[in-house]
Amino acid sequence: MIMGSGKSFNLLNQDLLLLPQRAVYWKQENALIAADVHLGKVGHFRKAGIAVPRDMEQNELAVLSDLIFEHKPEKLILLGDFFHSDMNADWDWFILWRSQFPKLEIILIRGNHDIIDDSHYLQLNISLHEQLLIGPFLMLHHPLTDSKLKDTEGYVFCGHIHPGVRLIGRGRQSITLPCFAFGQKQVVLPSFGKFTGKVAIRSSKSDKIFAIAKDKVLTID
Repeated sequence: MIMGSGKSFNLLNQDLLLLPQRAVYWKQENALIAADVHLGKVGHFRKAGIAVPRDMEQNELAVLSDLIFEHKPEKLILLGDFFHSDMNADWDWFILWRSQFPKLEIILIRGNHDIIDDSHYLQLNISLHEQLLIGPFLMLHHPLTDSKLKDTEGYVFCGHIHPGVRLIGRGRQSITLPCFAFGQKQVVLPSFGKFTGKVAIRSSKSDKIFAIAKDKVLTID
């Protein structure tokens, strides 16, 4: 798999690499950060009789593997909605995948879709948290409102809303691209899982938006 080049971004004296695979590499912590992988969503839809290609789940895990081989992180921080639903056959693929990286520390911040019993994660040596402060960053799943951000310790990393930025061409044609949306006290990460939608977000002039176009990360002015 061809790995596209990322975009370096310094935040609070921390070196981040924004990756076109919809993840972040955090140099100081030697950590990969991803939100909304939604493993098991394919199995969930197929179980409901909706035709979805079987290999989509393995593709998401393959991308994670490629990022791990390239960046060699010590930690994988998952910002919620890692597994989409109740246990299904896709969990077996994840068990096999986990066995390939036994020394990798995996941290899961619970999301609203993470409903599988804790014991299944603990058996795979995955730590579970509602929120976690690591250095200057507070790891969450749901974005916080401006009023709550005022009283929050740490710059928030979160997901949940699958952010996108809408670009309009000269001929009024438009496209919505997944993006990293950095505000003054919070960044919303794009969904790592490709089998998800995108919501075009509103941003202020002080926000920094980075769109993902195939194998590139683009700064949106």
